[in-house]
Amino acid sequence: MVFTPAELHDLPGVISAPRFATYLQATGNDRARALALYEWNLDLSAAFIVPLQICEVAVRNGVAEAIEKVHGATWPWSNGFLRSLPRPKRASDYNPESDLRAVAARQPTVGKVVAELKFAFWEKIFTAGQDSRIWKAHFTTSFPGAPPALGVAGARAKAYDDLRAIRALRNRIAHHEPIFTRDTVADYEMVRELIAWRSPVAARWVNRKQGVLALISNRP
Repeated sequence: MVFTPAELHDLPGVISAPRFATYLQATGNDRARALALYEWNLDLSAAFIVPLQICEVAVRNGVAEAIEKVHGATWPWSNGFLRSLPRPKRASDYNPESDLRAVAARQPTVGKVVAELKFAFWEKIFTAGQDSRIWKAHFTTSFPGAPPALGVAGARAKAYDDLRAIRALRNRIAHHEPIFTRDTVADYEMVRELIAWRSPVAARWVNRKQGVLALISNRP
């Protein structure tokens, strides 16, 4: 990667000295190599958006489908479902019931509620308390690609752990944080696998469409 003298002079300041220092440290204080690594990190972060978006949509639609089978077509306004949601340990922690009540109060349809709920909401539906309520009866229908050997409880627990990790990756990308120190091949495989649990066909489509793996293999 070749940068002009003006780019070498100006871009680190635009990026900010503290942020750019991470890249300088990783490249032995070589300004040009640090900028190349920063640019590659930008490209990789952008490439991850496609599989991350498809994963979120696939998972939330699978969860919404299972919830509807238990709590009915108007589940966002069901007091029984609201009361079944996990309670946060601390007031500062994410509260799925509060999130759902707030979104359902301002959105007129289930589809709009589903689109507005935070990623963390869908993650919380994979807690153990929902096994008997939702997942024992409906996990394999909503996620037919999950490995049968895991069993429902095992698959549900793995989905919960993976979604937490995927959300952390998504948040790093959204906040423009570096991801070059991560095992990004494993990150991509985790995202692809959850899509495959919902639909193996969709996972194969994502594999054709994504640009993550080609970028990983061309790290500067």
